[in-house]
Amino acid sequence: MIPVRPIQARERRLPHQSFLPLSPHVLMARRPIVGGNWKCNPESMAKLDGLVENMNACDASKCDIYVCPSPLHVACVCSKVKAGINVCPQNCNFKGCGAYTGEVAVEQMKDLKIEWVLIGHSERREYFQESNDLLAEKMKLILDSGMKCVYAIGEKLPEREKGLESTMAVCIEQLEKVKGLLDPAKVVIAYEPVWAIGTGVTATAAQAQETHAEIRKWIAKNVSEECAAGIRIQYGGSANAKNAPELSACPDIDGFLVGGASLKPEFKDIVDAISSAKSA
Repeated sequence: MIPVRPIQARERRLPHQSFLPLSPHVLMARRPIVGGNWKCNPESMAKLDGLVENMNACDASKCDIYVCPSPLHVACVCSKVKAGINVCPQNCNFKGCGAYTGEVAVEQMKDLKIEWVLIGHSERREYFQESNDLLAEKMKLILDSGMKCVYAIGEKLPEREKGLESTMAVCIEQLEKVKGLLDPAKVVIAYEPVWAIGTGVTATAAQAQETHAEIRKWIAKNVSEECAAGIRIQYGGSANAKNAPELSACPDIDGFLVGGASLKPEFKDIVDAISSAKSA
């Protein structure tokens, strides 16, 4: 089970922001979680060692930490990261082992003692046309195997420009197929506004909090109040050491799925920011 501690329901002021309403479903403090998605990096084993050193410098005592290496590096990273750092492959096959060229099966991951898998990243959805139906199959396979899942969702710029209702329509469509699988002990949602990934443009703390709160509200209505209160929702749009403290102050943001900044020493600063904010 996820460690929780009671907190008092109240409004929280964000730095340089007006008061934002605390989601009515934030009834407990969820253990923060930060992931580093290395994507198709680095290009050499020498640089891989440097990334592992950065990861091992992080304090995992107050925060769950996972790292997503490229498939070729997964086994190596498993052998190099310290205890408390979870290795989380960036994708898995929708079936088990067999005649699926280029794929990696959950059975192979479990053999390496891997517990987490990332699915649904916007780059997988766009470049490899992974549908919500396919991702629901993958999530079921992951959970049935006894593993845990980080499920990424998020809207593109045209949807964001139309407002929150349009943004939520996209997020709901991506959540609808997996709502029966959502379990706070086994699934983490990573909200990643696609327009902010790798662009250096980040959603404001107010935008991020508003969307996270709406996602939690939808889960409360369509899954259960208990699930909404317990499930962790990460922010995944160009989080870095500079904006992490302000985003960490948002009550419905439980951590980060970090891209480019996970390739730099500042990843530790992001972990420290969320750990400090949520333990205060």
